[in-house]
Amino acid sequence: MSSLPFDEATVTSARRVAETTPPVQIDPRVEALVNELIGRVADKWTMIILEVLDEHGTLRFTQLARAVKGISQKMLTQTLRQMERDGMVVRTIHPVIPPHVDYRLTPLGMSLGAAFCGVWIWAEENLGTVEAARNAFDNRQKDC
Repeated sequence: MSSLPFDEATVTSARRVAETTPPVQIDPRVEALVNELIGRVADKWTMIILEVLDEHGTLRFTQLARAVKGISQKMLTQTLRQMERDGMVVRTIHPVIPPHVDYRLTPLGMSLGAAFCGVWIWAEENLGTVEAARNAFDNRQKDC
């Protein structure tokens, strides 16, 4: 039984994508987008926000801030703006007093989360091997 925080359809899709052979010729625009997205999701906050919105659905800004432990209001704002620009989240402003703003994932944002499900699968399948390699490295360093 898997301990992944994803449903079976997402895991199946991630495995299918991971097993697909990449094309010999890569469109430079696709390569640029992949590099940008890796940089963005490597910032930590994007992936955490994707996960929180996937788990909870639509959230107000303050609810999101509480759910994403350790993020500053400034960093949450910047990350959400970039995610909105990239089409991963939709920002809705409700015309009430005081106004409230909420965020939800778009299908594009959900699919990015599913794409990175492959990293979880890899980590689950290779945890023991990585830990053994780290321990071996650390032990060699102690001997030097």
